[in-house]
Amino acid sequence: MKLKFPGFKILDRYILGKFLGTYMFAIAMIIIVVVIFDYVEKIDDFTELHAPFKAIVFDYYLNFIPFFINQFSGLFTFIAVIFFTSKMAYQTEIVAMLSGGMSFRRLMWPYFLGATAIAGLSMVLSLWIIPVSQRACVDFESQYLRRRQNFQYDRHIYRQIEPGQFAYIRNFSKRSQQASFFALEQYEDGSMVAMLEASEVKFNEETKRWSAPRYTIRTFDSLRRETFTQYRNLDTLINLEVAEMGRINELVKTMQIDELREFMDQQRAKGSDSIRLIEVEHHARFAYPISAFILTLIGVSLSSRKVRGGTGLHIGVGITLCFGYILFNRFFEEFAKSGSLPPGLAVWLPNIIFLCIGIYLYNKAPK
Repeated sequence: MKLKFPGFKILDRYILGKFLGTYMFAIAMIIIVVVIFDYVEKIDDFTELHAPFKAIVFDYYLNFIPFFINQFSGLFTFIAVIFFTSKMAYQTEIVAMLSGGMSFRRLMWPYFLGATAIAGLSMVLSLWIIPVSQRACVDFESQYLRRRQNFQYDRHIYRQIEPGQFAYIRNFSKRSQQASFFALEQYEDGSMVAMLEASEVKFNEETKRWSAPRYTIRTFDSLRRETFTQYRNLDTLINLEVAEMGRINELVKTMQIDELREFMDQQRAKGSDSIRLIEVEHHARFAYPISAFILTLIGVSLSSRKVRGGTGLHIGVGITLCFGYILFNRFFEEFAKSGSLPPGLAVWLPNIIFLCIGIYLYNKAPK
């Protein structure tokens, strides 16, 4: 049995052009507004820290824009669909199409072509382009924004580097590659059996080794008696990269999909307690672009019926549903990060719920 796809007609080009044209216009307007407000908010830092105009435009805002395109993509897909579809319904164009023998399913064809283009763009941005652009934004912010200069690293960094082995690092500076304090803890059966402590430690990025002029090793026996031994010239290799010391929620946003998967496997092997956060990010990169199809289905089904309130009523109901979708996303993501729900289920659940809403509205749409 061969699948047959409907031919591309003048009406399809009309609907697809209206859809993508409205979407791109709405995205362009919101980006202009966001950039202007962001620049006004940060102009004092740019001036005081002497940020070059070329760096502001090309290193920051050119890399800032893809993130916000993707951030607002779902909302403006929905608004674009509702805006011009409800206008068509109000002018009885949809009634004419259906009366002329076109099925509602056939009417959906150009909409889903548009949703495919938007979902594809969003997928490319999420998986490959935004992580690279975010690195450039982070580098710029750490250099020219005062409140972000020390934001990349927590003052107290605590990471699991192997099952039963934890590293604690205090006041790490990426610029000097130094920390004021370093501790390496070893646990067996839930109890600490040994700990290495050192002050003024330095990290060598080429050899991946930590060094310090003095260090202490503390050991604990079965009776919890403690023994101190002091040594000189620490030079140790541990399974911890400088990148892993960054704030995990910020770090994973700067990784392309292959890097993210490799990092996720690495952290899972270490038994890291941040694995849920990484898995949420991984699933979200696929779930959010797919939502373009679901929001398009809801938008067309909702706004194709002519009602007394016209476009305004459709947009009001549509925006309420769209913000409900965004709220559900954030709500279930927090459940996943806390361990209350599996990350995959939590991230995809809003799509499943709103797909059910979309199918219901599709069945109720005028045929």
